[in-house]
Amino acid sequence: KYEITSSLSKIDIQNNVEIVLMEKVSATFEDKNNKKIFITSDYAKFNSKNYNTNFWDNIKVRYKDNMIKADNLDFNFLENNILLYNKVVYIGKSGKIQTDNINIDLITKNIELFMDDNKKKVIINSN
Repeated sequence: KYEITSSLSKIDIQNNVEIVLMEKVSATFEDKNNKKIFITSDYAKFNSKNYNTNFWDNIKVRYKDNMIKADNLDFNFLENNILLYNKVVYIGKSGKIQTDNINIDLITKNIELFMDDNKKKVIINSN
């Protein structure tokens, strides 16, 4: 289940597809086991044809006791994944992780952390 709301939205038609431009956005993903992922951002662009959504500015993702902050987030409905990128910081009970990208598979719940430049390393600070 995917639900998205905003305090302000504007509808734009692009290539015969309704695109919703949103401000002050909240989104919730809920799987078949009622586990939820919450997303907030300043802005988002929602494609009403395929439900793909691009979020940007002041992104916060909450799942259980974990928080991820980033500048950009792309939700690909067809592939059931979330990609966070640009200034990504994960904060959890065990510490903090800084990386360029986090990819979350919404079906398997597998998470991949990776850098844009494979010569750079993900930074992990444990508590």
